[in-house]
Amino acid sequence: MAELIPNSPRRDSRSFGKIVDAFLGGEGLPFAEVLSSERIEHVFQKHGCMFGLHGVYTTAIMVWSFLSQVLRDGKEASCQAAVARVVSYCQMLGLRTPTDDTGDYCRARAKLSSAALRDLSCEIAEEVEQKAKPKWLWKEKHHAKLVDGFTFTMPDTPKNQAMYPQQKAQKPGVGLPIARVAAIVSLATACVMDLAIAPYQGKETGESALLRSMLGSLARGDIAVMDRYYCSFMLIALLLGQGTQTCARKHHLRHSDFRQGRRLGKHDHLIVWTRPQRRAWMDEETYQQIPETLVLREIRFSIVEPGRRTRSIEVITTLIDADEYSKEDIAELYGFRWKSELDIRSIKSNLNLSHVRCKSPAMVHRELWTTMLAYNLIRTTAAGAALLHDKQPRQISFTSTCQYVLASWMLLSTGRLSPTSVEGYLMTMLEQIARCEVANRPGRLEPRVLKRRRHGYKLMMKSRNQLRQDLRKHCT
Repeated sequence: MAELIPNSPRRDSRSFGKIVDAFLGGEGLPFAEVLSSERIEHVFQKHGCMFGLHGVYTTAIMVWSFLSQVLRDGKEASCQAAVARVVSYCQMLGLRTPTDDTGDYCRARAKLSSAALRDLSCEIAEEVEQKAKPKWLWKEKHHAKLVDGFTFTMPDTPKNQAMYPQQKAQKPGVGLPIARVAAIVSLATACVMDLAIAPYQGKETGESALLRSMLGSLARGDIAVMDRYYCSFMLIALLLGQGTQTCARKHHLRHSDFRQGRRLGKHDHLIVWTRPQRRAWMDEETYQQIPETLVLREIRFSIVEPGRRTRSIEVITTLIDADEYSKEDIAELYGFRWKSELDIRSIKSNLNLSHVRCKSPAMVHRELWTTMLAYNLIRTTAAGAALLHDKQPRQISFTSTCQYVLASWMLLSTGRLSPTSVEGYLMTMLEQIARCEVANRPGRLEPRVLKRRRHGYKLMMKSRNQLRQDLRKHCT
């Protein structure tokens, strides 16, 4: 980007190249074509949201700075810190620097299209998935997709409360607006393939309803690995109708009787489910296309952990061929569902998605999809390191990868290094990332206590206005 001429009509387009290079888009590196500057430019132009070609806050600068915000924590993630990074960046390149007013930055950030950010995130995740090595896949041929849900809160503003109301059990002015999210995560690459967001409560806001809105993100031949709340006749039938297999924990309201059905082995049999009555969310035409019966496979296996009670788990799957998929294979596949919990934990804790910062629903959506884009870019970086050093992407620490990318991002984005130096630098960075493996510590047991005491504020039990009035009474 250093060689770009200020106010050049191609400045914004070429700026993407340097930013993407920091995420392994350089020539000769893995996934270069996945993270090409042309792809990013094409997506934003398709949505008609390229802006600032002759200004300071270009589309490329805003993508870069917003990504840097969601990847950081604390005061480093503030808008003022983001403006400071843009000022430093422009000074290093000899470009016109923006003012220190965060209002200009926030107005430019609001021009980013959440639809473009979503398309970019999903396209990157899908192409990395298609380029996954066979040994990354389940049984070296199946693309397993983990489905799970989570919630996050946001600032208590009238606009956020209107779209994502707080929980009904909380008093007005005390709770926080809360949203529900369902996500589809790749088992092979740990990328988020897609997600859907809805209010925490209300009709068609449950995780199953959110998954139905994302069925197009699951391809023919994929295996959806899900928790018990997704295990329904209609959802399994819809997935099977588009060629997507299912492996889900049996819903707790369904009774199991292994004496019935066709026996395949101990606690392993084929059963028949009958189509229930049409649900309110399904139209009559779709209902008539649902088969009247489904032949499913049910298995039961036990989880034995030292010092803990043995648990029995029943799983329903459409993988009914016992010769190709043994009972142990199905149990192993469902066991991978726990990895989605760890992935969501990384997103919520490392990328601060447990509570977003933006004060309007439109900006909340932008922050959400920018966070997903950042997460997928970090996961793609880890996949590139794994590919070069013959490892599994999930072996590599997400936190460490994020730290290496942040440490080198400013240097790579300025283009101060020669092409030869950049190649050597990136190779060294990838080697260091590949060494940061997730610790494998089976049977680790640690009490969740702290030796150091921490003093915190009292819990808010009244609205802020009521608390102010109480303080005024005491002062007078």
